[in-house]
Amino acid sequence: MISTLLVPALIVVMLLGFSLYVPRILFPRNLMNLIVQTSYLAVFATAQTLVLVTRGFDLSLGASVSMVSVIAALVMVTVAGGVGEPVVYAVVLGVIAALAAGALVGLFNGAVSAGFAVNPFIITLGSLNICYGIASTISGGRPVFNVPTVFSSVFYDGRVLNIPAPILIAGGACLGAHLLLDRTVLGRSLYLIGGNPRAAAVAGIPVKRRLVFAYVLASTLSALGSLLLTARTGSGEPALGGNLLLQSIAAAVIGGVSLRGGVGTVRHAILGALFITILSNGMNLSRVGGYVQEIALGVCVVIAVFLDVLLSRQRRAG
Repeated sequence: MISTLLVPALIVVMLLGFSLYVPRILFPRNLMNLIVQTSYLAVFATAQTLVLVTRGFDLSLGASVSMVSVIAALVMVTVAGGVGEPVVYAVVLGVIAALAAGALVGLFNGAVSAGFAVNPFIITLGSLNICYGIASTISGGRPVFNVPTVFSSVFYDGRVLNIPAPILIAGGACLGAHLLLDRTVLGRSLYLIGGNPRAAAVAGIPVKRRLVFAYVLASTLSALGSLLLTARTGSGEPALGGNLLLQSIAAAVIGGVSLRGGVGTVRHAILGALFITILSNGMNLSRVGGYVQEIALGVCVVIAVFLDVLLSRQRRAG
């Protein structure tokens, strides 16, 4: 497998290679920063993996992250009185609203895609525009400030046993997704659906309901990731999603999740997220231009897809 053999080796080589040019990449403070940054991307890559293993796509991920950020911030600011007061119930309502909004996006994507047999690429592309439109409309195209400070205190600055909250929350979410996919009948059915939908249907698996579940869970995970990013910025950002769509798919594919469905684990997604984070961090420390970084990421994705095609052919031949 590409993830179990190649990616870990490349991660080590990258770290050692960058350290020859910028030794501070191996400094404890920067290594902790790498882990924190990886935790954010790992959540989104895991969300994308849940859909990819069913042979689907979620192009709405980045846009839904922006929409969820704005909704959560608006709810918290409105309930708290708009002055940034540390009102716990405002934060609770904001978190609930965010997760509910994310779940609704997934429900729409899954229900339309599975219920009407529409290509998920088209449906989620439409959702992308809808979510961006909602985020820009309700925020006026501007960040939503005065989010209660307790929100960032818990979701960003909080620590347990000196471990930053983003690592704990993201780690718990990824662990839950891993256990679901690897240790439950429901999770294994998602792999069967992605590998052979007809065989899954013949086996008595409720394919449509399973697909809807995968999209709902993926979007809910994305909403959780959006909350973590919103806590980091301290405001609701209508453009928070940015390049997360490309990065989430890139992390999953580079880690070893197949675009053809039926192959991939949360571990693969985390490896891919770590790879991209180290690559980005190393290039930033080396003062590589942003456009060159985009080229490098694109090249990595193309190579990963090429390897995925080769591995798929080998599996079929075997």
